[in-house]
Amino acid sequence: MVAHSEAVPRRRRRSHRAVARRFDSAGPFTYVFLILVVMVSLFPLYWSLVVASHDNAAVYAYPPKLLPGPNLFHNIHRLFNSGIVSVDFAKALVNSAIVSSVVTVTVVFFSALAGFAFAKLDFRGRKLLFVLVLATLLVPVQLGLIPLYIEMIHFGWLNSLKAVIAPNLVTAFGVFLMRQYIAGGVPNELIAAARVDGCNSWRVFWHVILPAVRPMAAVLGLLTFMNTWNDFLWPLIVLNARNPTVQVAVADIATVAYTPDYSLILTGCFISILPLLVVFLLLGRQIVGGIMQGAVKG
Repeated sequence: MVAHSEAVPRRRRRSHRAVARRFDSAGPFTYVFLILVVMVSLFPLYWSLVVASHDNAAVYAYPPKLLPGPNLFHNIHRLFNSGIVSVDFAKALVNSAIVSSVVTVTVVFFSALAGFAFAKLDFRGRKLLFVLVLATLLVPVQLGLIPLYIEMIHFGWLNSLKAVIAPNLVTAFGVFLMRQYIAGGVPNELIAAARVDGCNSWRVFWHVILPAVRPMAAVLGLLTFMNTWNDFLWPLIVLNARNPTVQVAVADIATVAYTPDYSLILTGCFISILPLLVVFLLLGRQIVGGIMQGAVKG
């Protein structure tokens, strides 16, 4: 009986190892599928580069041109020459960089601060206030455009970057994400040990919470930067053509001439995508580290 009972766990362990080995080993179809996914994902970026490196006639060419041409730097020169496109694209890039950077830093900081309060601090009305924060996610953004625009008029912030930055200093999604991560990823014993050492709530947040949430902060920062950089509707409403963000500038280029210059438009699109790639390369290691850390804890 003892030998039989020992043989059953051995067979189970062998079956578990076989299943794990089967999932760990990727077959040729897996690689083919992943290659197809990567090609489909990168094709819009590649097509933007192809069109941006030709003249406008290449868009209508048949068969279509699939290789980059020699006009990329010429189109970039045209793009940054405000006398040609009547849009200050360099200023638009700087504006988008300022807005996206400030919004990203404030969203990560304030979301982590609020997430720490909701997850680890005990105060009256905590659950109700957190539910109210989540309830704002159910309200469409379009419903708040008119009252928010009226507020920007009262503040005198129209045609200013403050009108784009101020409404996005913190998001309900960021608060929810940080609250869930802190509640499950930061042990109460660690906070209690910091309290014993004499740390107040602010020092606990600065020295314990912020280092612990760095992987999730990288994820939230990347998502926030991408959403802010790609935001079009609200900057279009509160900014004018002399002080645009990059997405508004690209849209203005499309409306300058009677016939759209697609090579110039896609040159602007290609240039506007490059900062997102740089941010992803900088934060990619932190994102992968956060995923692996969550897998180990699980």
